[in-house]
Amino acid sequence: MKRYRNGEIWDFELEMPPRPGGPGVVLGLDGGTTSTLCVCIETPISDQLFDSPMVLGRAVAGCSNHNSIGETAARETMEQVMAEALLKSGFHRSAVQAVCLAVSGVDHEIDRLRILQWLRNVFPGNVKLFVHNDAVAALASGTAGKLHGCVLIAGTGTVAYGFTEDGREARAAGAGPVLGDWGSGYGIAAQALTAVVRAHDGRGPPTSLTPAILQKLQIQSPDEVIGWTYADPSWARIAALVPVVKACAGAGDKVAQNIFLIAVQELAASVKAVVQRLGLSGKDGLESFPLVMVGGVLETNEGWDIGEEVISCISKDFPGVLSIRPKLNCRCYLAFIEIFSAV
Repeated sequence: MKRYRNGEIWDFELEMPPRPGGPGVVLGLDGGTTSTLCVCIETPISDQLFDSPMVLGRAVAGCSNHNSIGETAARETMEQVMAEALLKSGFHRSAVQAVCLAVSGVDHEIDRLRILQWLRNVFPGNVKLFVHNDAVAALASGTAGKLHGCVLIAGTGTVAYGFTEDGREARAAGAGPVLGDWGSGYGIAAQALTAVVRAHDGRGPPTSLTPAILQKLQIQSPDEVIGWTYADPSWARIAALVPVVKACAGAGDKVAQNIFLIAVQELAASVKAVVQRLGLSGKDGLESFPLVMVGGVLETNEGWDIGEEVISCISKDFPGVLSIRPKLNCRCYLAFIEIFSAV
């Protein structure tokens, strides 16, 4: 095991004696554009642990999507939470039997291979390593590990991902804000900021988004919105305005409501595209299939349940859709499934 460039974060291992014997532990990491969560659990010894895994330590940090913050910063975030979760659990890396990373931005095989190579320099050679896109783990979290059906993630970014029982897969959206992740938190908030600018210069109708966003950003004039936006256009910073947009829509603002109407249509279109490409609803379009829904945009708050509206839109074409909102907060559930069959 090499000492990685951030080796100092592992210095706790020098001061803490390793635990003798025992079943060992596994690490599951759920990395997104807004936050990254790592849990350390006891090595599963039966599928009963999937219902209530013994979490020994957990750690949370910021973005780990390399497309958003760069490869170096993303790796530093992931290594930080893995080390912190192990520290809190009282174990060394020598006790780790397997690691599963489910990270947004892992969209191609080359992305996966790069992370695997990096992980091999962080952990002992006997540790089993798994790397997936976070959409794969999100689907597993709602289907008890069975990779069949479709998952819709709508947080800072958005993606729809699907699997068939014979192993075929397809995805829609997830190309990032520049290429139009409409329906994502970033897309919703960016449209709201645009609406404020348009209302200010006369290209758009007046909207309650203007005073609400000015108050949230603690600025005095819509003219300052431009400077605020480009001072730090990071995805999560922009997407953090979604609750303000929801509040305005819930209060009856037509501009805000139209932004969410567009979001619902875009999110539903992503799911429909995946379902059609994979034939998840059968030849007649009536067969049932699971749709796992995760992400802050789909959560109910401020009187709006975007998830229910998306389901309503999808069910018009695919009445067999079965929506699932996972109870397990950490989508590292996939780690439990894979590691159980591997260790």
